[in-house]
Amino acid sequence: MTNRFSRRGFLGSVVAFATLGKGGLAGPPTTSLRPVLRGDDFFKKAVPEVSEIISGQKLSGRVAFALVDVQTGAWLECENEQVGTPPASVTKAITALYALDVLGPDHRFETQLAATGGIVDGEVQGDLILIGGGDPTLDTDRLAQMAADLKAAGVIGVKGGFKIYQGVLPVVTRIDPEQPDHVGYNPAVAGIALNFNRVHFEWRRNSGKYTVSMDGRSEKYRPDVTFAAMRIEDRSAPVYTYRDQAGRDQWSVAKGALGGAGSRWLPVRKPALYAGEVFATLAGAQGIRLNKAEVIEVLPEHEVVLRHESQDLRMILRDMLRFSTNLTAEMVGLAATQKRLGVVDGLQGSAAEMNRWAVATLDMRAPALVDHSGLGDASTLTALDMTRALLAVKDAGFRSILKRFGFRDAKGRPVKDQAVAVDAKTGTLNFVSTLAGYMTAQDGREMAFAIFASDMTARAKVTRAQREAPAGGRTYNKRAKRVQQGLLERWDALYGRLDA
Repeated sequence: MTNRFSRRGFLGSVVAFATLGKGGLAGPPTTSLRPVLRGDDFFKKAVPEVSEIISGQKLSGRVAFALVDVQTGAWLECENEQVGTPPASVTKAITALYALDVLGPDHRFETQLAATGGIVDGEVQGDLILIGGGDPTLDTDRLAQMAADLKAAGVIGVKGGFKIYQGVLPVVTRIDPEQPDHVGYNPAVAGIALNFNRVHFEWRRNSGKYTVSMDGRSEKYRPDVTFAAMRIEDRSAPVYTYRDQAGRDQWSVAKGALGGAGSRWLPVRKPALYAGEVFATLAGAQGIRLNKAEVIEVLPEHEVVLRHESQDLRMILRDMLRFSTNLTAEMVGLAATQKRLGVVDGLQGSAAEMNRWAVATLDMRAPALVDHSGLGDASTLTALDMTRALLAVKDAGFRSILKRFGFRDAKGRPVKDQAVAVDAKTGTLNFVSTLAGYMTAQDGREMAFAIFASDMTARAKVTRAQREAPAGGRTYNKRAKRVQQGLLERWDALYGRLDA
């Protein structure tokens, strides 16, 4: 397994897979597979059956899985493998492969500051424009550096206005409209983003009265913002409400839910205004006074004053896979589709193009994804298709940017000196728990797998207001993870010998 991911290597591995798939690699199973033990496989007969693993954890619903030998392409064990299941954040693994192929691992997103009318004696004669370049990792610290760089470039003032352009990508107010308004993992998507399009809300009670603040904090800075405002209301429910009022994000919170003090991140619905207001504050700290930010839909002729580049795409995707950031997945997925098609028709249209790409490039059969993050309820994927995708890129170094999956003992403690190496992407929705990646057995045999657990009956009963933390959801997820670990341990025992 190589640790270096190159676009040429990725495409080469796909070509190799496509060639072998017609002769050297076994075709996909037409029926669910179970191991047939030989008479001398005494120790393997003690390995728990799949049904015992599931019933032992009292996991409701259905478990779908597929397991394949990475070197030979032999399908080892499958169940419900061709049943479409919500993949949750396992979708991000497909998105990462899509972006790496289309944009390339060395791609960097660029945020620009530009001027119109020229610059005379350090003063911009027209407007100053903050131009989003689709960077999902832009934060307040980086904007502060851009403000300092603007001053270092000799700019001391702006005669005209301060404009923000976010049109490099489509503007979508929510990734999934079916999520509660206040969850930070469901922000707006646009060509500019700040702090993953989340704003920090904090409250404190003193002498029976509350003070609240909204800011765009990062590691070094915490500038207050006014584009988003919070009002405390004397009620017990709902905890939060949201309105687009007078051009800003207007929130309210139930007084009865606050307690003494606390904080949380709320989603941003107006990314351009957020980034513009924070930058104006930071520029003011450098002595550059800017007018109130104004969002523009068309870029005028301009001169770029300075540029800020993101990390390379491979590093961005590594963090996305490890921290499961929905906004990153949506922005890089949209950017990839835009490069392929030139025009992007929202998240669902972009996901449809990614589905077509996956069929053509990863030899998948029926991916039906509606976004790039897995947040949307309507997405479905089969365990077989997910495993085929992992098999297709077996030699491309993709495994090195996945997160190491740790086993836990019966008391929930991390297992030390874990003998089986598992690198995978997890996914969690209400009553859906997924895991897909690679495992190396104790003797070195490498396998690719996907495990999709779901209880769609229980999920259908969850209302929109309950989606952040439904009753029974956490218990289901714990049981599903124990089943996933049980299957991995079973597979190590059954297939951990190259002659098995």
